[in-house]
Amino acid sequence: MNGGRKTYSMTLSHTTPAVRPPPMPRGQMVRMVLILGVLTAFGPMSIDMYLPAFPQIARDLGVPLGTVQLSISAFLFGSAAGQLLYGPLADRFGRRRPLLCGLTLYIAAALGCACVHTGEGLLIWRLVMAVGGGAGMVISRAVVRDLYDTAEAARMFSLLMLVMGAAPILAPIAGGQILLITGWRGIFAFLGLFALVSIAAAARWLPESLPPERRIRISLAEMVAGYGQLLANRDYIRYSIALGCVAGFTFAYIAGAPFFFIELHGMSPQRFALLFGANAVGLIGASQLNRRLLHRFSAQRIMKTCFALNAAATLLLVAVVMAGIGGFPGQGLLIFFCVSMTGFLYPNVTALTLAPFGKAAGSASALLGTIQYSIGASAGALVGALHNGTALPMTASMALCGVVGWLAVALSASAEDHPFNRVS
Repeated sequence: MNGGRKTYSMTLSHTTPAVRPPPMPRGQMVRMVLILGVLTAFGPMSIDMYLPAFPQIARDLGVPLGTVQLSISAFLFGSAAGQLLYGPLADRFGRRRPLLCGLTLYIAAALGCACVHTGEGLLIWRLVMAVGGGAGMVISRAVVRDLYDTAEAARMFSLLMLVMGAAPILAPIAGGQILLITGWRGIFAFLGLFALVSIAAAARWLPESLPPERRIRISLAEMVAGYGQLLANRDYIRYSIALGCVAGFTFAYIAGAPFFFIELHGMSPQRFALLFGANAVGLIGASQLNRRLLHRFSAQRIMKTCFALNAAATLLLVAVVMAGIGGFPGQGLLIFFCVSMTGFLYPNVTALTLAPFGKAAGSASALLGTIQYSIGASAGALVGALHNGTALPMTASMALCGVVGWLAVALSASAEDHPFNRVS
């Protein structure tokens, strides 16, 4: 203590939460999983739902298609910056209040996007929308870390992906249908309504996982110092970069998918939505298989194996595209495999990264999300910058992220007694 106030330290903590919550009734557990899954899905929902509307948005606003594509990067960079705010707020005020404030901002920005009439306005409102939506992504991870140890957290993140993974399946399909009925503005109105329902559900059923006695009051200087301690932790940075690379090849795929399916292979927006969603089925299946594997293998072992497989698959994908062999079936199967690997990588890397930081899980989750979305945004922007009328920019960006992610975990500590390797 210092003058009656808790000091803010990022020192590693390998213990269980200070007050272990009693087991939840099944009904309450199902509600919590659904709510946390929805909060985690705000990013995919906000990106995937309006993908089929890109050509119509560009025509209505009178801007190049590239401007609309830039709105994805605006959202990702906004998410990266916004998440830094919510970590310390969540560690100081608890998880619920910052969450409800962030989602309120998201609703206002979604309505702003629905009413916009310029390309610049779209970019600005998408940036604000991302800052609001970042609350759900940060706090959902922090709640899981509050309640569960490493192995249990990895299994819970896998379970959340069952809900989150539905977003890439349902969002483009729903967006394509809303596009037919109301036009693209209706998509953003729907996202605002989705956030409103999420606020009501969180306010009613999401428990506060950080009791007052465990909260940390900090100044701006202490917040900066806390993030500095995280950045000085080499294993935290390596794992964060690895998770960022998972986001990188995912967003490289998302940025290039409309061109790959619609322009390069002549598919309708509605069929594109179906195929885009089909790839997410592999992600969901992998995440649920991951839950079973965690009963036999450590999260560390699963993560390293899947990173190696993913790096090899992305390099093979580049070779296939450059050689012009396999056509859509061959390239599509490799893309399906790479997207499916996310179901193994995301829950295990997230759980391992946050495991040592029980005391300041909000801030550790926030910086993790910032690194994740910064790398993801950069990879997505790289696809646009290298666009040459082929699938190579998308696949090369995916391969770059796949290889760097594998190197990041390969260079991390491997001793079994290292805190990042411990499994409850």
